[in-house]
Amino acid sequence: MIYEVFRQERKGQPFQHAGSVEAPDHVFADVYAREQYGRRGESAALWVVEREAIHPIEDFVDELNRNYHRVDGYPLKQKLKEARERASATSSRDR
Repeated sequence: MIYEVFRQERKGQPFQHAGSVEAPDHVFADVYAREQYGRRGESAALWVVEREAIHPIEDFVDELNRNYHRVDGYPLKQKLKEARERASATSSRDR
C-alpha cells in the first residue's frame, strides 16, 4: 500500500506534504515515515495517511466570478487595464 506523509517542521506551522512511503500496513508505514522524514529531527510531527483515504475536490463553481478569493491574489493589473479601456472609450465618446 502507498501512504502519504505530511510533516510539520516546527510546532504551530502548517503540515505540508513530504512524500510517500510504501508499506504492507500502517505500523510499517509509521516506522518508514519516521525513518524517512523524522530521524534527523527535521519534523516536529508527522501525519501518515493511506493514499486511498485522500479524496480530491475538483469542481469549484464560482457563479459570481469572485476571483479575489483566489490564493494567487487579486488580478489587479487586468482590472486596471479594463478600467483604463472603459475610461478612454467614455472620454473619446464625450468629445
